[in-house]
Amino acid sequence: MAYSEHPRPQFERERWLSLDGAWQFAHDDEARWTGPADARFDRTITVPYAPEAPRSGIHDEGFHPVVWYRRELELPADLAPDAEHDAILHFGAIDYKSDIWINGQHAASHVGGHTPVRVRLGAYVTDGKIDIVVRAEDDPADMMKPRGKQDWLAEPHGIWYPRTTGIWQTVFVERVGRSHLERLQWTPDFARFEIRLDTRVTAPVGCRLRVALSLNGRILVEDDYALKGRDTSRVIALPDPGIDDARAEFVWSPEHPQVIDATVELVDASGKVVDSVKSYTALRAVSTANGRFVMNGRSYFLRLVLDQGYWREGVMTASDEELRRDVELTKQLGFNGVRKHQKIENPRFLYWADMLGLLVWEEMPSAYGYSTESVTRLAAEWQEAIERDYSHPCIVTWVPFNESWGIPELPHSTVQRSYQQALYHLTKTLDPTRPVSGNDGWEQLATDIFAVHDYHHSGAVLHDRYGSEVAFHDTLTTFRSAGRALALDGHPWVGQPVMLTEFGGIAYFMGTEAGWGYSTAKDTDDFVARYGDVLSGATDSELLAGYCYTQLTDTYQEQNGVLTMDRTPKADIALIRAANLGVPVERLPENPMGYNKRWEKTLAARGG
Repeated sequence: MAYSEHPRPQFERERWLSLDGAWQFAHDDEARWTGPADARFDRTITVPYAPEAPRSGIHDEGFHPVVWYRRELELPADLAPDAEHDAILHFGAIDYKSDIWINGQHAASHVGGHTPVRVRLGAYVTDGKIDIVVRAEDDPADMMKPRGKQDWLAEPHGIWYPRTTGIWQTVFVERVGRSHLERLQWTPDFARFEIRLDTRVTAPVGCRLRVALSLNGRILVEDDYALKGRDTSRVIALPDPGIDDARAEFVWSPEHPQVIDATVELVDASGKVVDSVKSYTALRAVSTANGRFVMNGRSYFLRLVLDQGYWREGVMTASDEELRRDVELTKQLGFNGVRKHQKIENPRFLYWADMLGLLVWEEMPSAYGYSTESVTRLAAEWQEAIERDYSHPCIVTWVPFNESWGIPELPHSTVQRSYQQALYHLTKTLDPTRPVSGNDGWEQLATDIFAVHDYHHSGAVLHDRYGSEVAFHDTLTTFRSAGRALALDGHPWVGQPVMLTEFGGIAYFMGTEAGWGYSTAKDTDDFVARYGDVLSGATDSELLAGYCYTQLTDTYQEQNGVLTMDRTPKADIALIRAANLGVPVERLPENPMGYNKRWEKTLAARGG
């Protein structure tokens, strides 16, 4: 099946229109304007790039807490609302607080810089003409909001990078029926060879739901359900071939990223299709057991890389081609997954990870201060992120906290401990099918994965810490990462899988770059030698369940990437791949993308 570049690849309707491109733009530094009539637009911006990004055409990294956007257009007849249809305006993400006016009427407000904003247009548009005005407020000094790696100082410093203000993910409009699908959620049950579909429908009276699942063009299931209310849950049994080798054709993994294509139709009482959505799901299971990460019933060693998701020209925003290229490069380097660090990434990245086979740990951008307000803001946005991305098979772990950011008094504060534990349990409530790394790095309380950050530059030292059972147990109880205990009193390691989820960080300055790393290589040969040495500290241990190397790319002043910021490899990719796989170069598998022979045949059949 050929997929278009639809911004919501698991919820794709046929009729949609991108509104990316030129918008009117203005700064409102004193926050004087209260509505569209006040705004004075004096320049043009290229959406969806934030005004801090060079590609936006503004490229102003200064402190501008309030910005305004405007776009006037006439919707094509096949997209405009009418007696039988509505239209939905989508913003992939607006950082941080947003208000939206349609044809002069206030239509929506949203809080949260990393999750979608949607507006139904039918109440505001009568003749297809649409005037969209957006106000975005993003206080650069606010430490109580989820901000991830966005710096609060004028210039990027330490491990923090330029800010992203306003619209930074794609804007589009699509047509729907007055009765239409609002929500699809896919939950695979690997053991039972089933997939559960949860849907939400507006105005479902008299409607039926038709679902068709197919595998490489072959119909697997065609089902028809009567709707009894807005929310419907159905379990779909897949045709089980019984034999493991035949079952393997259905199963998703990085080595065989098999998706199951889906079409979901809403049919009214007369039999007319009033809404149709293309989607996909996959049959796969992840869990932890006996100190191991488990995928599809078998122990699976995680070879992750820390991925900040920044580009020099786009800051946090990338083209579809750039997102795909990052997935491909990550796999070619020998990693089987990424920990998307302090960022809820564009759904198109998750799409390519689904299609090409890359595991993703999704991590909530942190606030830096603790207050009732920070708790409310982060918890609400985290729920929206899980709702948005729940159905992607590539996502295998949720990370609500990193290194006690936003909970700085965790060792001493009962309320902050309760908060960390509560968010772990909230995450498990919203999604019981995936592990949760409760506070990645140190000071762990409630967690399914015991995540350790250890930046020692010597592979021998890492081997001494994690290579034998005696040293391993001693490290987990006595080692202090950046002066922090790995587990808090009363919550020791109790057999969870242990991973080095940050380590390495070797800087290699290939030109005139300025910046830093956790250690420094003098040339390419030294970089390869240091990389292989530090990786051996993780790959030689039979007690670790995996690792996450810091990091995929240089990011502004952090020059510790395997790739430069423009995605140039710092050494022969085969040498990096060999170190990641723990094999000599001459024994590398033939396929640099890590596909097995079965998937190579499937790719050829799909035209890939």
